[in-house]
Amino acid sequence: MGMRDRFKEGLLNPAWEQIVERDPIIAFSFYLCGRVHVLLAVADEIIENLDQAFRDKVVDGGRLERAESLMWLWTLGTYEVVRIMCQAKSCFSDRTMDQLTHLKKTLSAVRMPAAKLEKAGGRVSVTSNRSPAGWDVANGDLHINDQDARPDVSARLVLLEFDRVFSSITKNDVLCRHEESYPEGPDRALEGPAGA
Repeated sequence: MGMRDRFKEGLLNPAWEQIVERDPIIAFSFYLCGRVHVLLAVADEIIENLDQAFRDKVVDGGRLERAESLMWLWTLGTYEVVRIMCQAKSCFSDRTMDQLTHLKKTLSAVRMPAAKLEKAGGRVSVTSNRSPAGWDVANGDLHINDQDARPDVSARLVLLEFDRVFSSITKNDVLCRHEESYPEGPDRALEGPAGA
């Protein structure tokens, strides 16, 4: 069951346990949970645009451009969400951390050329005249990684992998709140440096 399937039926006056059962990330961070929902909505729009762009024999360039632009923003946002969660290792089960770490590695390979115009893994430039994404007409998809790197990274597969990883997180995988992962604790983290 994907993340979107969890929210098909509304909850009427739910208890906290019901909310966490359905949306476990909220037990880690209310804010980050909201960002995950934004990313899911953007992912739906990307898939819809890809489906429409490749629907006919002639590619709809406007829809494809929209899908690619949203994919760029989605990648940047998703990487940051996953990075935050990976930094808070003590907040998640080992199983979840393994999956998040793998997802972060995949996202990093896509993010570096798009966000920094560098190849993943070092300060090596990609060409500044690169296309934002390669077209995969046969599969109605975009290749979104460094165009010199192999294998190609499928936009659809990255979107599905994000959904799979986040769908697999249960309330038992969230061990504590984000603030509790900081050594100085939740109250001191909000105060800032001493004397500030």
